[in-house]
Amino acid sequence: MTDVSTLDDFPFQTFDKIRYGDTDRQGHVNNAVFTTYLETGRCEVLYNPDNGLLLDATSFVIARVDVHFVAEINWPGRVEIGTGISKVGNSSIGLHQAVFQDGTCVCRADSVIVQMNDATRKSQPLSDVAIRFFETHYMTDSA
Repeated sequence: MTDVSTLDDFPFQTFDKIRYGDTDRQGHVNNAVFTTYLETGRCEVLYNPDNGLLLDATSFVIARVDVHFVAEINWPGRVEIGTGISKVGNSSIGLHQAVFQDGTCVCRADSVIVQMNDATRKSQPLSDVAIRFFETHYMTDSA
């Protein structure tokens, strides 16, 4: 898993609001909500219509996700989410992400996302446009 120090290490950055309902009995954000924050970052890249990444009748699905919890998230406030590309395959991509609160990394995650044909429910090769897009957004070696 890539170790990152700041949000600036990521080619894509966004944020999410921490809701009171995200907290658990211990008063911090429940660990399940961390994956919701990661989803925010992932979807803003993969499903942004300006990027044109999906072929017709396809979807992106998660094949694997590995989350490392580093610190608590506390309400109120917001989190920043960084997303970068770690690998490009024939029909899949690897993503590296991190979530930050007040500049501190609170979790890191690596995932594999597969482009799936909606009719056959099988993997489908990425388009040349998608491959070029992903390849230009690899995480830098300094991350």
